Amino acid sequence: MLQRLLTSALIAGAAAGLIAALLQLVFVQPVLLHAELYEGGERTHFAAASEHDHGHGEEAAPDEGEAPAEAPAAEAAGHDHADAGEIPGIGFDAPRDGLSVLFSIMVYAGYGLILVAAIALAENAGHRVTARQGLLWGLAGYIAVQLAPAVGLSPELPGMAAADINARAVWWVATVIASAVGLWLIAFGKGWGAWILAIVLLAAPHVIGAPHPHEFTGPTPPELAAQFAGRALGVGLAVWALLGLFAASLWSRGRTA
Repeated sequence: MLQRLLTSALIAGAAAGLIAALLQLVFVQPVLLHAELYEGGERTHFAAASEHDHGHGEEAAPDEGEAPAEAPAAEAAGHDHADAGEIPGIGFDAPRDGLSVLFSIMVYAGYGLILVAAIALAENAGHRVTARQGLLWGLAGYIAVQLAPAVGLSPELPGMAAADINARAVWWVATVIASAVGLWLIAFGKGWGAWILAIVLLAAPHVIGAPHPHEFTGPTPPELAAQFAGRALGVGLAVWALLGLFAASLWSRGRTA
């Protein structure tokens, strides 16, 4: 039993972690490295409108021999919107990317252990789990671990304003636990009492609210932050679905072996 659990979890987690690492290297890491350039001051994001946008249509003529004021701004804007391939510091780096792959495999191996343990617990209670149902288990894991916490604390880029790390960690852990228990009660609970409790658990962290800073400041462009959050959540959805499929498939094969 223990050997079957460990084998299913570690193989599924390693496979999902490798896929996650590849997807992150292609879709997520370029945005992350781009944001680090703003955090370090190599690039600057200008959000303020130019002066003539707030006028009444009148534009002062520049003095003789003086360059128009818009020229530096236009040059900066052109530099700010350069292609990611032309941005220094963004590209393949073997040590950094190798460690990212290794870390991703370790993280998803841990998720795999938790997921397979939950599947084993469900089967001990009389609920048979097939490979196809593993997709639903993976989606439930994604909701509990990534989507529900992201409702209050979206994936953050370097340089973004954030509340105290300890307060955020406590809220994140509490949200994951409450969401996981709530989803379990929806799936396996019996009667309205269990379902009402599930709704309360799912809603409670968001009613209480995640910790946020008093002011939102920072050098990172909001467009990059939105792109990063969308890509991180999209990659997470795909990988968690695959993790559930792999874990349930290996677990069910071990049952028939």
